[in-house]
Amino acid sequence: MKMRNMAASEQIINIVCLAQKGDKDAFSRLVDLYSGRLYGYFYRLTYNRDDANELLSELFLKMFEKIGACRPETFEAWLFRTASNLFTDFLRTKKRREKLISHAQQDIKTEIEPEKTGDFLTDKLTVQLRKLEPEVAEIIVMRYYSQLSFEELAKLRGEPIGTVLSKVHRGIKKLKELMEQSDD
Repeated sequence: MKMRNMAASEQIINIVCLAQKGDKDAFSRLVDLYSGRLYGYFYRLTYNRDDANELLSELFLKMFEKIGACRPETFEAWLFRTASNLFTDFLRTKKRREKLISHAQQDIKTEIEPEKTGDFLTDKLTVQLRKLEPEVAEIIVMRYYSQLSFEELAKLRGEPIGTVLSKVHRGIKKLKELMEQSDD
């Protein structure tokens, strides 16, 4: 399995190097390779297809503009760090917008129903995930939906691996409590 991951990593490095040299096909391959994971990442954090698509478009635009600034061997961490920064900016903008729209409304996102998938458990999980702090929800989505390792999360967040492990553990514990409470 590690050999397969190393071969995939080398392939990504080669594709990134070509994209950095202006190869449009290589850039398209990167978009194809990461669009599903990143769309899922944004959707699980925003609970809205339009917002997820908007963030994904912004991310690929930033990737196109700044791919020369990243090291090919750390491309995936760079890409997810950029995605995380975009999501943080999205939250800030959303909060400013919400304050302008209504000072009385403290947290509009708890009032908006997530899109229904038709899968009861997935819908329930989505609702409960929204009740977590945004940072905790983001880490859980990055770990389990985007399939980043704890080491990758630690590098991405600039935190010790123990801190990341602790946040994920506490987040999963809280999510489990929320899921059990919603059964009552």
